[in-house]
Amino acid sequence: MFDRIDLIGSLKKFAKEAALTLRLKTFDTSTSEGRSKERYRRVALTAVASGIAKGISTLTALITIPLTLNYLGAERYGLWMTISSVVLMLGFADLGMGNGLLNAISEANGKDDREAAINYISSGFYMLGAMALLIVAAFMIAYPYVPWPIVFNIKSKLATQEAGPAIAVFVAIFAVNLPLGVVQRVQMGYQEGYQTNIYQCLGSILSLIAVLLVIYVQGGLAWLVLAMGGGPTLALLLNWIFLFRLRSPWLRPQWRRATYASGTRIFRIGFLFFVLQLAVTFSFASDNLVAAQVLGPEAVTQYSVPMRLFSILPMIMSMIMVPLWPAYGEAIARGEMGWIRKTLIKSLFITFLMVALPSLFFVLFGVPIVHFWVGPEITPSFLLLVGMGIWTILSALGSTLGMFLNGINIIKLQIFCASLFGISALLVKILLAYIIGLPGIIWGTIIGYTVFAVIPYIIYLPKIMSNMNSHQKINVNG
Repeated sequence: MFDRIDLIGSLKKFAKEAALTLRLKTFDTSTSEGRSKERYRRVALTAVASGIAKGISTLTALITIPLTLNYLGAERYGLWMTISSVVLMLGFADLGMGNGLLNAISEANGKDDREAAINYISSGFYMLGAMALLIVAAFMIAYPYVPWPIVFNIKSKLATQEAGPAIAVFVAIFAVNLPLGVVQRVQMGYQEGYQTNIYQCLGSILSLIAVLLVIYVQGGLAWLVLAMGGGPTLALLLNWIFLFRLRSPWLRPQWRRATYASGTRIFRIGFLFFVLQLAVTFSFASDNLVAAQVLGPEAVTQYSVPMRLFSILPMIMSMIMVPLWPAYGEAIARGEMGWIRKTLIKSLFITFLMVALPSLFFVLFGVPIVHFWVGPEITPSFLLLVGMGIWTILSALGSTLGMFLNGINIIKLQIFCASLFGISALLVKILLAYIIGLPGIIWGTIIGYTVFAVIPYIIYLPKIMSNMNSHQKINVNG
């Protein structure tokens, strides 16, 4: 498909272009060429800032995990992790409106329509604020009646006393972050995600300092929860003040600018993203469940450890490709279809180059790498490693294509494919797990994704591109 010279030459060319693009000074956006360079500049800055933010977040986790584990003990630390998992499920609580707002902002940016942007921001803020109040109200009503020790299966007196207050702090922080998070969507919509990542770095550092302080003064679990979650919230508040009070006060949410039409559009687009998120979560979350039910709990460990090795690659690619999402939205609003087509082809090619070679390395040397990492107890078969390598390439390419489809509001197609993929893959995983064992799970995923995602995308993508090239309007509902 590609010879060695082409691969190396392409990677060198990409690195050279990225280096020229990565600068602080903006490009002249009065021409299509200047706008193209400016989009790539913002994508590059956001990708680098995202990498730094994830690095700092990982470093703070490496520091805080052993400290908090030793401080809390096994049961209270387990309670903390369980509460964190429960509250993470509230990520669905905005019904996708954050993503709907992102798309609306990127379109308004492409049309240079400040009035529409203000209306969207105001509508999104008050809708998310109302949702946060509903969550808090529902929690306050249910709180006295929930047997927290039974819910979290805790025994000690101290953990029993701390469970309720700790989850109350978690919910409060989540509720505050829900409307405040509008600032991040606005920055992403304007292709300024690098500013969001800078404040996320600050939040991680503030969390580390606060956790160390709570441990020093011997604070309880609720205070530790506040320290861990309060740092990012404080950074988010500072980000809000900087953007809406100092840098771009004209964007500040205003009650009188919250309109029914803007709110309805955000909700309509956002709800499609919500359904897509549910479908994708179902599609990707069944592997460990199938392994545990069909092959036993030990199989989960044998499967999940090598999978975490391969999952590094899509995570890295997401940092590079996610910033393209709003760039596509802004470009299509300006009618710059040539840039979209060129960028899509280039992004898919770069994704393949950057994922295929490391995946091949992990397939060939996965066993010694895993042994060095966690010990000889985990020994993945070659068939399992090959399947994980192929799936890593497919999922990374699918994610890159997803950024394009998200940006141009082709959501229904993704929902259709993800739903059929999730159902079919689950059935094939179970069948193949009984027939060939652990590798059957990943090969079931590959088969389901190929039939219900790869093939439909191959069929419909030329039609989508043809519509764009002929300047036909793409339905906002996909």
